[in-house]
Amino acid sequence: MGSTRKDVVDLIEASSGVHFSGFHLDSLERIDTVAEQPTASVPGSVARQPFVIGVAGGAASGKTTVCDMIIEQLHDQRVVLVSQESFYHNLTEEELTRVHEYNFDHPDAFDTEQLLISMEKLMHGQAVDIPKYDFRSYKNNIFPTRRVNPSDVIILEGILVFHDPRVREMMNMKLFVDTDADVRLARRIRRDTVEKARDIGKVLDQVVLYRFMVQYSKFVKPAFDDFILPTKKYADIIIPRGGDNHVAIDLIVQHIRTKLGQHDLCKIYPNLYVIQSTFQIRGMHTLIRDATTTKHDFVFYADRLIRLVVEHGLGHLPFTEKQVTTPTGSVYTGVDFCKRLCGVSVIRSGESMENALRACCKGIKIGKILIHREGDNGQQLIYEKLPQDISDRHVLLLDPILGTGNSAVQAISLLIKKGVPESNIIFLNLISAPQGVHVVCKSFPRIKIVTSEIEIGLNDDFRVVPGMGEFGDRYFGTDDD
Repeated sequence: MGSTRKDVVDLIEASSGVHFSGFHLDSLERIDTVAEQPTASVPGSVARQPFVIGVAGGAASGKTTVCDMIIEQLHDQRVVLVSQESFYHNLTEEELTRVHEYNFDHPDAFDTEQLLISMEKLMHGQAVDIPKYDFRSYKNNIFPTRRVNPSDVIILEGILVFHDPRVREMMNMKLFVDTDADVRLARRIRRDTVEKARDIGKVLDQVVLYRFMVQYSKFVKPAFDDFILPTKKYADIIIPRGGDNHVAIDLIVQHIRTKLGQHDLCKIYPNLYVIQSTFQIRGMHTLIRDATTTKHDFVFYADRLIRLVVEHGLGHLPFTEKQVTTPTGSVYTGVDFCKRLCGVSVIRSGESMENALRACCKGIKIGKILIHREGDNGQQLIYEKLPQDISDRHVLLLDPILGTGNSAVQAISLLIKKGVPESNIIFLNLISAPQGVHVVCKSFPRIKIVTSEIEIGLNDDFRVVPGMGEFGDRYFGTDDD
């Protein structure tokens, strides 16, 4: 196994909090929020919801540089940058008389309510006028406002953009730029004495430097420790060294592009669910897509991904409340699993998902459907063997690849013909092409689709790209090689 493959395996096998290509991954708990809770049910029914990326970190950590690099690489997307600094409160006359005692790094220094109003408007397709804060007068009405138009992607950056939970809730992805304190201090001295229009002739003035260090010790450092650093736990991705970490930013942009594709489809179809994406999952996808991966490794990591998809799919089944008595004699109020289940695998690739389903659902019945896929676009039903009482069950339809959607439509049509309510079908797969998602969701708007990743599309041979090849051949070891 080459060094690149080994790096990916090391990533997957490592414990949580692993460093990978300069990333520190820490509780990717909300990276897929919009994908989990889509906001639109049919095309064109609501205004396009933007993808919001939050970028936080200490002062002079390199947040703006990271944002600029992301914007540059997302040149084919409509991207706007909103800075929390634009929403500083205007200082009162009394505050101006003792401005050196004012803490600009405290949450109360920001007009968060106005920031929320502006972000809400942008997210609902309305243009907003963003103020430009003047650090000489400490007012936001000296310079003309900046008109910001609605865009596909909104990047919100600032030292405390993760502090208010209402602001965090707006974000689809949260990045924390983590730079050494000494580096940040040196950058802040340079920025506050030069870039913020202070007198350049006084840069080396010992009195000015002394006042700065007093302010840093009294306000900046405590505020970082008390307010900024604790918000690091909310980040989906932590980027050491900021803009110097080109590898991390390149991977983040790749991930953003993947999320944008999923984000758009999940807004259109409320019953499409893409499982929460982590770099563990991306690592497993990297391995099973690699043409040089051995059959043993392919099966091992495919099984891990399948298990995640199955577990997520089971979470969309109905449940009933149940109370049990614990060994301590206490009463625990929980839920009871849905009892009337069965799996149906589309032969033969779908059979690769049966073991994971059996491991999660003891004694579950599994039916089979065989559909001819070549020459007729998957329209010819060859064989079916289903439980006699399938119409009374919730059905988990198993097929690792959703390509054109023709085979899936044939399988779902058969289930409905057998009396299974459309809303009782959950289609589980590893990867889905957008074309297949459109076909299935438009034909059967009440079924649920659970997948681990949305692909770019189909090639001229109607194969999913980038894809992972012929899944059944690779899984069962029957490929030509």
